[in-house]
Amino acid sequence: MNSAGVVEPNWAASAPVIEAFRRDVLAGLSRPIKALPCKYLYDDEGARLFELICELDEYYPTRTELRILRENMHEIAACLGRAVNLVDLGSGSGAKARLLLKHLSQPTAYWPVDVASAQLVGCAAQAARDFPGLTVVPVCADFTQHFELPRRLPGSGQTVLFFPGSTIGNFEPPHAELFLRRLARVAGVNGGVLIGVDLKKSPAVFNPAYNDAQGVTARFNLNLLNRINRELQANFDLTQFRHQAFYNERPGRIEMHLVSRRPQAVAVEDCQFEFARGEPIVTEHSYKYELNEFRQLAARAGLELVRWWTDERRWFSVQFLKPHQTGIARDS
Repeated sequence: MNSAGVVEPNWAASAPVIEAFRRDVLAGLSRPIKALPCKYLYDDEGARLFELICELDEYYPTRTELRILRENMHEIAACLGRAVNLVDLGSGSGAKARLLLKHLSQPTAYWPVDVASAQLVGCAAQAARDFPGLTVVPVCADFTQHFELPRRLPGSGQTVLFFPGSTIGNFEPPHAELFLRRLARVAGVNGGVLIGVDLKKSPAVFNPAYNDAQGVTARFNLNLLNRINRELQANFDLTQFRHQAFYNERPGRIEMHLVSRRPQAVAVEDCQFEFARGEPIVTEHSYKYELNEFRQLAARAGLELVRWWTDERRWFSVQFLKPHQTGIARDS
């Protein structure tokens, strides 16, 4: 450990990450309805743009979740207990985790996990500066896949997986259940999951949040094509695709697309893909939940709702879950 308290990063191998990106892009563009996993929106430039989105007037989730955390921090800290090992999944800048760490009783370790390496290094360094006695181990990995966490320090308390920002909504519900099962297993019977869940409400609130007036969300979405061009030698013309996002009430989700402005062909490495005018690439689904709906989803994954907190408009929730004491559900 160096003097700042940061342990050498646990870096995922770059070759498998690039190969997975190639495989997923080629498979996604070959489908009858073209689709790309939303996790690939978050390269370093995508992560930077998303931080700008979080500051926009239209984008309510970040500021609403932060207000819930600030107003209920003493209760949240009491639920988590002392000497916590905090695992920050999709850490981004780490601002929410640092707010949490400030109020925890003698936290032992902070493990930010993210795929955006440059932002991850900055996040870990800031945490080490703010909390000099804390062991900080950045883990550069895709948290949707299996990865190894650092070894727990002797005498540490429960492991808490912190998953803010309503990212759970990016999973299709059956995959969300499988993912929550994995979190239950990682946390263990004495651990827990602190998660942000966006709640169902009027489309009049949702639609501006994903279609901001400054066009930052559009740049964030289009950056995925720029990444494919850079990393997979593709020739997407970004001016010939437009951002589209809307709330689909029947499945209860935001749908985000990149829509072709004209008939065109795009090459990705040695493969060519045809696009009709108006044909979309699905880049993100973001599911919204009723409180009881998410409680039932978590229960199927082996997690019991212990406490939850929300804002006065019930737009967003922060929930603390613990694995069922009767045993942790296994992956099926």
